[in-house]
Amino acid sequence: MRNYVRKVESGQHLMYEEMQEASALMFNERTESQDVIDFLVALSRKEETAHEVAALASVMKSFAVRINVPRETFMDNCGTGGDGSNSFNISTASAFVLAGAGASIAKHGNRKVSSAAGSSDVLEALGIHTDFSVEETIELLQQEGITFLYAPNVHPQMKRIGAIRQQIGKPTIFNLVGPLTNPVPLKTQFTGINRPDFTMEYASVLQMLGRERAIVVSGAGGMDEASLSGQNAFVLLDKGDLIPFSLTADDVGLTYAPASAIRGGDARENAATIRAIFNGQRGPHFDTVVFNAGIGLFANGQAGTVQEGVKRAADSILSGRALQKLEAVVAFSEKVGQKAVAR
Repeated sequence: MRNYVRKVESGQHLMYEEMQEASALMFNERTESQDVIDFLVALSRKEETAHEVAALASVMKSFAVRINVPRETFMDNCGTGGDGSNSFNISTASAFVLAGAGASIAKHGNRKVSSAAGSSDVLEALGIHTDFSVEETIELLQQEGITFLYAPNVHPQMKRIGAIRQQIGKPTIFNLVGPLTNPVPLKTQFTGINRPDFTMEYASVLQMLGRERAIVVSGAGGMDEASLSGQNAFVLLDKGDLIPFSLTADDVGLTYAPASAIRGGDARENAATIRAIFNGQRGPHFDTVVFNAGIGLFANGQAGTVQEGVKRAADSILSGRALQKLEAVVAFSEKVGQKAVAR
């Protein structure tokens, strides 16, 4: 491992096969934790390449729990996190809106690593536990068209890496690979990164991983979501083509708002924000969710334009369907919890 640490520290990029070997060493319990820390920090300083990201994603996914579901058009909308914006849980809220609009969502997520509240933290605050078995995960997906995959449950080999990431306390390449390692087979994906210079490369990684259609966004101000606060950079992957484009809130009929308007709090505060949105409370939080869910609907082929997607996303909320999805998942979680107590 030290050979790879020295190579990366000298500013050299790793070839795909080299990164696969280095990744396998990271997951090897005999590799010193400090060597893994040094490697991850060096990669971050150098800035990761598309081949390095794709190689780690392939190794990490090979260790994931197998989830056998009928082949359908499943999508994920989780971002990389680590953007430092302290926003509320936009993609988690958007997942319910997408499901309310008819998308089949298998959302990957984790607890907070470099934010105040991760996806799993806010789900628990909403009344949804994160300890579903594989069978329960599949049942929820088939029953409600939405499920949540808690990363430590589906990536058991990540336990030690998770502790190392906590120790580093800053975004690493694992933030970049998180959205790429969903064990549910995905046809489409909408994901965000906080590196506007890397959107094309990240879209090419999604292409390498077999996505039929996908959108990558790097939001204004470096957010890993589409932002109301300025120009957002996108790349659309469609039938093998990689197409860059950009959008502002005004372009899709929404109102500009500064990033400070959507700052989040702890899991309980963010859960209250999500419920307020789903109860029709308008403002920057609402607009940010419909912007991102609208892009997700466009990525999933359910809307011909992002503008149309935004309208459909707003209807998912205002019709009550997004809230119904949330309540259905809460009810499912409670039912599973009662079964566990009975056993």
